[in-house]
Amino acid sequence: MGTNHESPQMQTLHAIREARAAKVAEARSLLNAANGANLTPEQQSKFDAIKGEITALEGQEARAQFLEDAERRSMGEPVHKSQSDMEGRISVVEAIAAHAEQRSLSGALAEYNQEQKRQGVQAKGVLIPASLFNETRAAQTTTTAAGIVPEDFRADQFVGLLRNSMVVRSLGARVLPNLRGDVVIPRQATTSTAQWLAEGDALSDTGLTFDNITLQPRHLGAITELSRQLLQQSSPSIESLVRGDFIQVVSLAIDKAMLHGDGVKQPEGLLTAATGTGTLATLSWATVLTVLQGLALKNITPNAWLTHPKVATILRKTLRETGLPGYLLDNGQLAGIPVAVTNQLAEKAGSPAKGRMIVGDFSEMIVGTWGSVDVVTNPFAEGPFSRGAVQVRILTTCDMVPRREDAFTVIEDIGL
Repeated sequence: MGTNHESPQMQTLHAIREARAAKVAEARSLLNAANGANLTPEQQSKFDAIKGEITALEGQEARAQFLEDAERRSMGEPVHKSQSDMEGRISVVEAIAAHAEQRSLSGALAEYNQEQKRQGVQAKGVLIPASLFNETRAAQTTTTAAGIVPEDFRADQFVGLLRNSMVVRSLGARVLPNLRGDVVIPRQATTSTAQWLAEGDALSDTGLTFDNITLQPRHLGAITELSRQLLQQSSPSIESLVRGDFIQVVSLAIDKAMLHGDGVKQPEGLLTAATGTGTLATLSWATVLTVLQGLALKNITPNAWLTHPKVATILRKTLRETGLPGYLLDNGQLAGIPVAVTNQLAEKAGSPAKGRMIVGDFSEMIVGTWGSVDVVTNPFAEGPFSRGAVQVRILTTCDMVPRREDAFTVIEDIGL
């Protein structure tokens, strides 16, 4: 037989949380049975009794959590090994459910929100760490909500929308997390030159100058909805599914802004910010090399091309040289440089429309993020409520800017 290494306090805490989740489900069932109508006196009395039990269980949970932490400290163990460890114990599904049910936060989620408020972070809903929405963290299996719905929700069988590929951030853009206020980054605008001097010659100033780029908080929000039954699940797959959906929604918007942003509410995208322009109206090996030569003359070493699937198809069908083997796009590369393909880079409108490409050093893109992600629920939004769902709003703050605008060349004249 296996040995149970959990302390009595941990077992008690788990039991309290299970009991609280069961009572929340009982209260929810009571409201659902009323179908939006006023509760009868008997139902109201029962609801009030359950409410009192939930409040009592939340108090027991807080006391049990305190004892568990004290027990760890007495054994010389840190209550939380690190900030990352605490964030890893936070469940997005639990945060959404707690806000929708208007109940007190507990455990790591409560601790995180208290710490953020001590730092002056304001929120309309529940704060959760932005790190939970990193793709590598989305598959983590931490969750605290108890599974109390008998139906078997299969996250692995969930059918989602086919979304555009997220590529810009994967090409090496640098991310600056946890910013506060506007961030000014100095950069060298012109270079100095060394000088050969004769005996007694004075060294002259060659005009080294500096300017700066600024990251400023820009707000990005999205609305989705989750079924009430889904929120009552404790399956790690459900947690991963919810995080993954939020990642897709927010990251795709950031990706698109990096390309098409108008510089007003959105950041200014590369199609506007990049100072380099090139032409591939005549698509040939020679014109490709001419585009790359323009970057080389500015001491830029490109790490990727970015284009639309239609353009990629044309490149795959175009021979490098007439009568000789080999196509322009071969083994995922054009002139030895990887080609990333995405629907995010739209065609240039016109009659006819033209295909686009961007080539450059994408590590010169800087993405800044401010603080946490704010999750706000509206369990009574008319449409979702009628479908047995909870409306969820996610709000995050970020900005992006190229460190060097001349590190990119935009091509907008490719025949389709």
